[in-house]
Amino acid sequence: MYCQSCREEYGSEEAGTCKECYEEASETEEELHREIDHLKSLLSFLRLTPPPSPPPPHSGLLLLHSLADASASASPVPAHRAVLVSRSPVFKAMLDNEMEESRSGVIKIPDASTKVLRSFIDYLYTAETTLDEDIAPELLILAEKYQVNHLKVFCERYMTSKVNHENAIACYAFAHRHNAKQLLDAALSLIIENMATLREREEYKELVERDPRLVVELYEAYLCRQANLASTKDSNAKV
Repeated sequence: MYCQSCREEYGSEEAGTCKECYEEASETEEELHREIDHLKSLLSFLRLTPPPSPPPPHSGLLLLHSLADASASASPVPAHRAVLVSRSPVFKAMLDNEMEESRSGVIKIPDASTKVLRSFIDYLYTAETTLDEDIAPELLILAEKYQVNHLKVFCERYMTSKVNHENAIACYAFAHRHNAKQLLDAALSLIIENMATLREREEYKELVERDPRLVVELYEAYLCRQANLASTKDSNAKV
């Protein structure tokens, strides 16, 4: 019998499709489901919350000021109230109530540069922004503070893709501070596979002094991996 997809001959126990084509089709279906879920997530994120009635003061454009920039010439970043309250529950609570920001139309952001703030606002409007290894952690922190979970995941995925021998320890510590599990797992995996060399690095010695609890967790994971490897070798030797 012949496969309906690749026309190669296959065993009679297979139903119309060879094993290779079936597995490839299954992977393609999974990718399509992931893409559909991603698009649904984007649509949900970009949906605007209807404005309250009557409209509050400063219901149009607001100005976000970065307090992290020393330069007096740093210009504020404009954003529509409807976008801010739709994307962030923190902004919603701030602007739907009689807080200073709602009355003045000015929001002061103390812990982000104007560059990071612009990227943050870009993402709130489009669900896209350009990342690099400097801006991604700062943007993740801002997303976490204002509970823009969609952006936090976006930054975490980027940072996870950039984990390497040079930054694994720093990424591990950062992930712990900001509850970034995907990044944490990637950094932890690389560290325990290269423990002998990474523990000689300056970043590791600094971590020992700064947060010994994390070092204990690293060694627990490392010893667990070593025990599993030893158990596997022992099982194979008995076969």
